[in-house]
Amino acid sequence: VIRHRDVRASYYGVIDKFRLQVSEQSQRKALGKKEIIATLLPSAKEQQQQKEEEEKRIKEHLTESVFFEQTLCQPENRTASSGPSLLTVFLGIVCIAALMLPTLGEMESLVPLYLHLSVNQKLVAAYVLG
Repeated sequence: VIRHRDVRASYYGVIDKFRLQVSEQSQRKALGKKEIIATLLPSAKEQQQQKEEEEKRIKEHLTESVFFEQTLCQPENRTASSGPSLLTVFLGIVCIAALMLPTLGEMESLVPLYLHLSVNQKLVAAYVLG
């Protein structure tokens, strides 16, 4: 395990070389060696932060331009959704109704036999509802 203990942004992109030598414990003669090249890169989180800072600087620079204010900063006309979609509500009602129907094999029911659901069908309805 090789650890870089002094990680700084100024070291990003610096190329390091490591040499591994394999030898028997009793002999000094190397059986093999390999050079490994390693480059220190920023983490994904740091890269995202750098991109956001760069985009922020670009936006600040562009807001100074009158052209930008006239063409791109016009408010968009969007209607905000104020609740769940009609499909979601309908699907929820169907699943609740399916769970309320009798299970196959129940004899004392006023519901017709073709509306009796299997256990697997009820499990699917419960999963979709959940």
